[in-house]
Amino acid sequence: MKVMLLKDVYSLGRAGDVKKVADGYGRNYLIPQGLAVLATPGVMKQAERIRDSAAQERARLNQELGAVAERISGLELPFAVKAGDTGRLYGSVTTAMIAEAIEEATGVQIARRQVDSQPLKTLGVHSVFIRLTMDLNPEVTVVVHREGETPESVYALIPEVIEEVEAVEDFAELRAELEAEEVELEAQELAEAVEDEALPGEESTAEEVQEEISDQA
Repeated sequence: MKVMLLKDVYSLGRAGDVKKVADGYGRNYLIPQGLAVLATPGVMKQAERIRDSAAQERARLNQELGAVAERISGLELPFAVKAGDTGRLYGSVTTAMIAEAIEEATGVQIARRQVDSQPLKTLGVHSVFIRLTMDLNPEVTVVVHREGETPESVYALIPEVIEEVEAVEDFAELRAELEAEEVELEAQELAEAVEDEALPGEESTAEEVQEEISDQA
C-alpha cells in the first residue's frame, strides 16, 4: 500500500514523502499512530504544505535539541554483566538500560524507543545511535564487560575478534577455491564421459559440456 507520511519516521522518510509499505505496517502502525495516511489524490495535493510545515518544525527541534546532541555524542557507557566463556551474556543490555544510563550520566531523559539498537547479548564495544530527530542522531559507545573486570578489559577482546573474522574469511576463500576445483573436475569427468558415449562421427564441444553442467546444476 502507498501512504503519505504526516510526520518524520526514522528509517522510512520525512513528512510529505510518499512511501510504499507493507499493508500490516501501514494499517496497524503508521496510520493508527497518526504518522501517515493513505496516499489518495486528495491527500497528495496537500503534500507540499505538509513538507513545509514539517521542515519548520524540524528546524525548531534541531535547534532546540542541538545542545542535547552535543552532550550525548561520544558518551561511553559501561555495563558490568555476567557472561559465559564464549562472551555471550546471561541476559542482555536493553534499550531501556541504555536510556537509563544516558540519563544518569547527563541528566537527559531519553525514551527507550529513541535508542537505535537491538538488545546487546555479547561482550564487546558497541556503537549505538540515539534518535533525537531525523537530523540529530548522536552516537554513544556501549562497553559491555564482564563483572569483576574493568571496562578497559573488553578492548583486549577486539584483536581476538579480528583474528576470528580473518580466519573465517580465509576459510571462505579456501572453500571457494575447493568448490571451483571440484566444478572443474566434474567438467573434465563429464567431458570424458560424453566423449566415450558419443556416437561415431559426433563430437562434443567445450561449450556444450558447460551447458550440460549448467542444466544439471
